[in-house]
Amino acid sequence: MTPEPVIVWTRPERGARGPAALHSRGELAAVAVELADAKGLSAVSMRQVAKELGTGQASLYRYLSSRDDLLDLMADMVTGQIDLGVPLGGDPVEDLLALAARTKRVHLEHPWLSDIPPEPLRLGPRGLDYLEYALHALAPTALSGRTKMEVVALMNALIAQFARAELQRGRTDTDRRQAQAAYLGTAAAQGDRPHLAAAMADAATAGQAGTDPAQDPDPLFTRTMRRALTALVESGPR
Repeated sequence: MTPEPVIVWTRPERGARGPAALHSRGELAAVAVELADAKGLSAVSMRQVAKELGTGQASLYRYLSSRDDLLDLMADMVTGQIDLGVPLGGDPVEDLLALAARTKRVHLEHPWLSDIPPEPLRLGPRGLDYLEYALHALAPTALSGRTKMEVVALMNALIAQFARAELQRGRTDTDRRQAQAAYLGTAAAQGDRPHLAAAMADAATAGQAGTDPAQDPDPLFTRTMRRALTALVESGPR
């Protein structure tokens, strides 16, 4: 019989055999997060973390079974930076919107977070606290438990996508962005894409009113997230 896979959260932190562990999982995660913040996720390896700790790579396997375990620890550590002490106001959409804004800030502070391969159940203790908070925010709704979980998953996917786009915008050359915008404008003006032309004309009007998302991404994030959450919350039990 094939043994069930064991994730890092279900294994004892210190093995019963072998030399006593010199470091905690928290120390490993902190070193890995520091590396990722400075050089990106690709810089995080078992070898490099061991080097930073001044130990041999083999010794890390007293704590972890693979790099996936390390990614789990890292994701959970920075999830703990999302403030869950904010009291809920009773409006599910506004409460989740505020949580989404706080979550996006953490993504922007740790750009590598969006590069971790997405897994719906990549949840450690802090991730479970986050999920519990989000589900508490959804408690006033008539949504089924399954749908509530789906709402939170979709919200988190949107947060990651917006954070990724915002970070990428900061890395993209200004001249290239301007050339892309000019190309889009030319394409819309050709007359064979009337819906695109109408949408861009409306966007230009909004930009003149001072709400151009190209200049400030936060209003776009807030509007889009509110629309999505409102549609989901008001969809009824499923």
